[in-house]
Amino acid sequence: MDLRKLKKLIDLVEASGIAELEITEGEEKVRIAKSIAGAPMMMAHAPQMMHAPAPVAAPVAAVPAEDALPEGHVVRSPMVGTFYRAPAPGSKNFAEVGQSVNAGDTICIIEAMKLLNEIETDQGGVIKAILVENGQPVEYGEPLFVIA
Repeated sequence: MDLRKLKKLIDLVEASGIAELEITEGEEKVRIAKSIAGAPMMMAHAPQMMHAPAPVAAPVAAVPAEDALPEGHVVRSPMVGTFYRAPAPGSKNFAEVGQSVNAGDTICIIEAMKLLNEIETDQGGVIKAILVENGQPVEYGEPLFVIA
């Protein structure tokens, strides 16, 4: 499928009231879905790589403005993915507000491309705020924790 056709499909999804469009053309399959923020998201899969659809996360809360963050060191997301506070569902969270942490302690997991990436603190201190909800998608550079 050529890029002009993909661009036209993205514009169509963006301008219409539909949330998702999936098209199969021969061996190629393209799924275009509006992201939570309203911008289209495109995912192309080869037939042998198709997965069951991932569960839809709860609506994303607005990211706090930099000046609205509590005083302290901000730990930011090093990648785009899904934020998890615990190593497994039902497990104890890595970190809680008020907990002391040392540099190098694991404080969360970010799942990206089916890989679980442990995120470690780069500075010790006490966790003053956890800025992301469990299971919420995060962007590169998004504030996750405030440590003082």
